[in-house]
Amino acid sequence: MAKVTEAALIKEGNGGVDLEPGPGSIAAAMRRILALIGEDPERQGLTETPERFEKALRHLTSGYQQDARKVLNGALFDVQYDEMVIVKDIELFSLCEHHLLPFFGCAHVAYLPNKKVVGLSKIPRLVNMFARRLQVQERLTSQIAQALMEHLEPRGVGVVIEARHLCMAMRGVEKQHSQTVTSAMLGEFRENARARAEFLSLVGKEQR
Repeated sequence: MAKVTEAALIKEGNGGVDLEPGPGSIAAAMRRILALIGEDPERQGLTETPERFEKALRHLTSGYQQDARKVLNGALFDVQYDEMVIVKDIELFSLCEHHLLPFFGCAHVAYLPNKKVVGLSKIPRLVNMFARRLQVQERLTSQIAQALMEHLEPRGVGVVIEARHLCMAMRGVEKQHSQTVTSAMLGEFRENARARAEFLSLVGKEQR
């Protein structure tokens, strides 16, 4: 079997490439981890788990292979519209960089156009790009806002993320119903209390 290169794995992602894991592969490392926790990596239920884990991890971290400029490229349009644009309830899944456990929830993204708008599907794609990396929620929120501000050059950007973290629910304090809310406000959303209040009201996060 021809050796699968790192580039080919990244390109194919979760597309069913036949892996031939070498001693330095993610699959080989996972096989050793299974042994270290007291499992038998050769038992029936686990024989293909290391390869499945590698495919899954590559998919869940595929955002490292993407670039915000390319994600948004070709979908910026000259439009005379200066009111708020919001894409809300964007589902997201990411991995906490501290424990490699998932956190998941939704993002609400708004911007105030400056003679340009972006194709609506590009905003969830941008959220996915940054979420599919090892993350902390605070940085994820900021990265989404800063990328839109840089490439769209709007008058302002607002991002709110609500998420549940399995590193808090499954271990540690074991609080299953806690939720973390983070926000990033740039441009007019930071400077103009009215614009900020309108955004938060429209996504159900009224200021008190």
